[in-house]
Amino acid sequence: MTLEQLRIFAAVADRQHVTQAARELNLTQSATSAAIAALEGRYGVKLFDRIGRGIVLTHIGRTFLAEARAVLARAHGAEQVLRDFAGLKAGKLVIAASQTIGNYWLPPRLQAFQGAHPDIKIAVRIANTEQVATDVRDGIADVGFVEGDVDDGALSARRIDGDALVAVVGPRHPLANHRKPPAEWITRTPWILREPGSGTRTMFERALKRRGLRLTDLTVQLELASNEAIRTAIEAGVCATAISDLVVERSLATKTLFRVEDELAKRAFYALRHKERHVSKAEAALMASLFASASRR
Repeated sequence: MTLEQLRIFAAVADRQHVTQAARELNLTQSATSAAIAALEGRYGVKLFDRIGRGIVLTHIGRTFLAEARAVLARAHGAEQVLRDFAGLKAGKLVIAASQTIGNYWLPPRLQAFQGAHPDIKIAVRIANTEQVATDVRDGIADVGFVEGDVDDGALSARRIDGDALVAVVGPRHPLANHRKPPAEWITRTPWILREPGSGTRTMFERALKRRGLRLTDLTVQLELASNEAIRTAIEAGVCATAISDLVVERSLATKTLFRVEDELAKRAFYALRHKERHVSKAEAALMASLFASASRR
């Protein structure tokens, strides 16, 4: 059993798809499949069930995945210690981030950091908040960034920035150019919202509760699992949405969207890391850069 086999197994388990894992690892599909087959053949076990055109972990595979991740985390930690001897002239950081942060807040800040430290390689995994916390806890990611609180005793959480939930409409909506909407506008306009379980939706439901309203008081025409899909739908139609100000910043500037209400609610962004893991020089430099950027905002 090699670290490379463990790395391939973990990637396939995460994606539940051989081709996608191979693409992520920059390997051929045949090499990826061969690594899994070698593990299964050597130990006489079945790690995945092939169901139709997809694959799912077996019970043995799920148990083994936890051990594989622990080994990979230890190996990554050992590598980071050695890389520190090279200072900031070498290094690699794996970052996990939830959707709004990973797609809107983080990219320009990572570009600025890499401009100052071009020899540090950075990989970013975008997932939901729960998965980000799991990646940091299991050592898959060196640091994570999430919207909202995470209750995990193994992790430390430090507030780094935040965003605001705003209500916006497209240019065809009757309220597109109103400076002050009528008090009952929320219950009279149709809505497009994020799917149940998303942080943005939870944030909106809390904002409604403070006004004495529930989601059932609104006309929700569509639920979508992508900020970009919602933004595009709102720009083209006559519905409203509640969304992060980071997502719609450019659309507001170009007047393809119009703000109806500012700051329905505010939300904090947190940086997560494992309390017991080594802080590399590369990670310390990245965090210093991100905190400095947030302080200037």
